[in-house]
Amino acid sequence: MRSDLETELNSLHVRFAEMAMMVRESIQKAMTAFDKNDLILAQQVIDEDQKINNREVDLEQRSFELIALQQPVTSDLRRIVTILKASSDFERMGDHAVRIARTTISLQNKAPIVPAKQLLAQMAQALDLMFSDALDAYLKENDQKAIVISQQDHDVNQLAHDVDQICITEMKANGKTVEDGTAYMLISTYLERMGDYVTNLCEWVVYLKRGKISELG
Repeated sequence: MRSDLETELNSLHVRFAEMAMMVRESIQKAMTAFDKNDLILAQQVIDEDQKINNREVDLEQRSFELIALQQPVTSDLRRIVTILKASSDFERMGDHAVRIARTTISLQNKAPIVPAKQLLAQMAQALDLMFSDALDAYLKENDQKAIVISQQDHDVNQLAHDVDQICITEMKANGKTVEDGTAYMLISTYLERMGDYVTNLCEWVVYLKRGKISELG
């Protein structure tokens, strides 16, 4: 019975890690599409999102089945709960990647607001590093590292603020940039929210290790 549970937990863990990689790749593709105005890549992000959605449903079903049929002990239950909660956030991150891709398509043939676009690229890099490090902290159950990583969200938030200020200034100076500036601000909001979800993952790593929920944001 215990060996069956361990096998199922390991499978759940692997499929969760795979979902994280799928989401990370989707975000990277969405921001590359935005940076290079690649409409084909943007559409690819949209088309592939269903795979992320399907994986989230699969993880949810497997998790509930494990809880109902295997009656896991406390430490195992914490891992299942962590995967349940974090996979839901991953699905939302995938949705934001799709929104970035759709915004990219709406911006075709538009002149870029260069300073804001450069800052958005910095935001994406900061988010990607934060996400990668948070996943590593999860895999190693490193709660101390998770706490440190969560503080990087402040940098993402500051960059989002800077993007908004640049866009607002540009829109005030040139009314023709209102539509584009609004789109850039939306992308910064999507990236900022993704940073919040990565922070949530850090909180679940702490829960996984310590058995208590800590607010790190």
